[in-house]
Amino acid sequence: MTTLQPLAVTGATGHLGGLVARLLDAAGTPHRLVVRDPTSPRLPTHATVTEVTAASFGDLDAATRALDGVRVLFMVSAAESVDRLDQHRTFIDAAAAAGVQHVVYTSFLGAAPDATFTLARDHHATEEHLRASGMVWTFLRDSFYLDFTEALVGADGVIRGPAGEGACAFVARADVARVAAAVLGEPAAHTNRSYELTGPEALTLRDVAATISAVRGTDVTFHDESLDEAYASRAGYGAPDWQVDAWVSTYTAIASNAMAHVSTAVQDLAGSAPLSLATYLRTTGASPGI
Repeated sequence: MTTLQPLAVTGATGHLGGLVARLLDAAGTPHRLVVRDPTSPRLPTHATVTEVTAASFGDLDAATRALDGVRVLFMVSAAESVDRLDQHRTFIDAAAAAGVQHVVYTSFLGAAPDATFTLARDHHATEEHLRASGMVWTFLRDSFYLDFTEALVGADGVIRGPAGEGACAFVARADVARVAAAVLGEPAAHTNRSYELTGPEALTLRDVAATISAVRGTDVTFHDESLDEAYASRAGYGAPDWQVDAWVSTYTAIASNAMAHVSTAVQDLAGSAPLSLATYLRTTGASPGI
């Protein structure tokens, strides 16, 4: 193992960052945790955690102090918000000022300035800021998560959205975490590389509904909404426009087949095949309401 030290992990009180910290601990890899709330009950307490520092992405001074001495940084993208891109840019600037040499960033499959999925545009802009920072980078471009497919099912057992017959190669967060841990264990081998992280198959939302039905023993179907129907059905949540656009464009991005490509990156980097939807569902409990 040739990991540059010290290594820091963000998002460790969340699902993905927590999984990565657990895998690093299992590999005996020392790492610092950079979190917003060091008192969180979800903070990992592994033996390989060398230090816990507090900083939010949008606080330049605190983030610079929290990253002082770090050489390799695992940067989990911030929670969805109207200013997420500004937060990312500030945190990247802090990393550069602190002397970080290599940032491994959780981006998005199909990140582009004109991506159909609106939040993928922010990921593209974040990638561009990292490229211009002078630091080495690795982009883990994740597809939509398998973990969220059941959450798409309404209380009436219907998945509704303007996805048509488009397909998506959904990936499990656990597989993204396995890849991240592998990259962080040998970061020099992944200098300025981008990886598309997908599951083993491209599924339409009809396929997703049928798989959930078969595994859970419930009746789940897919209804292909029009754009007008999609915006109208989500208007009652009182969410801001950018959030509603993100929700709706989740489905239109699937309709475009922009995420239908199946890559071998999980197998190649983590050493075993990614989870299929059926396998994922069989190894997890049912989501609330399913």
